[in-house]
Amino acid sequence: MRQPSYDTDTDLRDRAILVSLVTPDIKRGSGDPEHSLRELVNLAETAGVEVLASMTQNKDSVDAKWFIGKGKVEELRLAADELGATTAIFDQELSGAQVRNLEEALDLKIIDRTQLILDIFAQRAKTREGIIQVELAQLSYLLPRLSGHGRNLSRLGGGIGTRGPGESKLETDRRHIRGRITDLKHTLEEIVRHRTLHRERRRKSGVQQAALVGYTNAGKSTLLRELTQADVYVENQLFATLDPTSRLLELPSGKEVILTDTVGFIQNLPHDLIAAFRATLEEVCEADLVLHVIDGSSAMRDEQIAVVERILGDLGAADKPQLKLYNKIDLCVQDRPGLVPANGPGVLAISAYNAGDLSRLRQAVQDKLVGSTLTFAVPAERGDLIALAYRTGEVLEQSVDQDRMVLKVQLNKQDYEVHGHKLEAYVLHR
Repeated sequence: MRQPSYDTDTDLRDRAILVSLVTPDIKRGSGDPEHSLRELVNLAETAGVEVLASMTQNKDSVDAKWFIGKGKVEELRLAADELGATTAIFDQELSGAQVRNLEEALDLKIIDRTQLILDIFAQRAKTREGIIQVELAQLSYLLPRLSGHGRNLSRLGGGIGTRGPGESKLETDRRHIRGRITDLKHTLEEIVRHRTLHRERRRKSGVQQAALVGYTNAGKSTLLRELTQADVYVENQLFATLDPTSRLLELPSGKEVILTDTVGFIQNLPHDLIAAFRATLEEVCEADLVLHVIDGSSAMRDEQIAVVERILGDLGAADKPQLKLYNKIDLCVQDRPGLVPANGPGVLAISAYNAGDLSRLRQAVQDKLVGSTLTFAVPAERGDLIALAYRTGEVLEQSVDQDRMVLKVQLNKQDYEVHGHKLEAYVLHR
């Protein structure tokens, strides 16, 4: 095999041509190819790549050997020579054989969208759990492609596609990788066990949880910071947050709930990544309320909403109580007022930097989680119902009226929906 002629100096920034294949099947499965390609530009720049040009190929089907077809490969080779590209980044996932064929024909480093996203995650992971999850995803992606990524694996620290376990030597065998995957899964299972115990303790203490979810760069971390004064990394870039952060959020009533920021979603998020981060994303499934943060200023917001809702469905969290937060409305231009949605049940249009909007959001979270306040007059001998009132909410006042116990209760909405029918007959006033 001939050696690559391109420079692998770690100080040399990758210079890439981006390539997208559009087939009827890809279009049906992935949505707008043009938006996906624009997003690939952002991903590449986030990874530190200099984007030189982009190229789109329309075909009826995927070329099994060359992915984009032999003729388009030759066109890509000429463009790479002219522009001085070192890398070709494909917007769709490639097989190991396709990578090998393209590397031989182009004498370029070949990266696909999945590998690029995994590379960004490898750069951003800071906590032990995050690092383990990223390594698990990278190894799961790498295992069936070992024969196709020989050059990338043999270059230590050669830019994108070689971070994390990608720096392993070529002779690393499948058995070793499978063993490492097994070890990582066991470690994550232990982390899940500890997290489950923490959740159970929270449940017993009556502390409720809200989870921030949304498309990457929708403003989740900014909201967490502004709502809770959390010291979190905030930057206008994709996947600025990787490791989940939880902080206490004080509601207007003085009650506190746990607010958790989660990793952002993206179109065609790698399956291996979702699987590896399932332990973290379980926080969404266990939350009492999902706050779906939407970039209200994005022209592609409807498509981004659909991506998030699809992933929530895959996680089993589609039926969770939810608030849709159209964030960044301060960026909506005046000549496009239709971008700003009307506030309504389950929907708020906000700016994370507007104090009034944050106050409305806190009240909306309280209304969703806590519900309304009711006064019950329960017979004194019905200790079971008095105990139930304490379990389904916070007793604000109590007094005795002859043979009745009068309780003013701020209700936990979800618990009351399950058990409240036993108390309905004793409502004194709402």
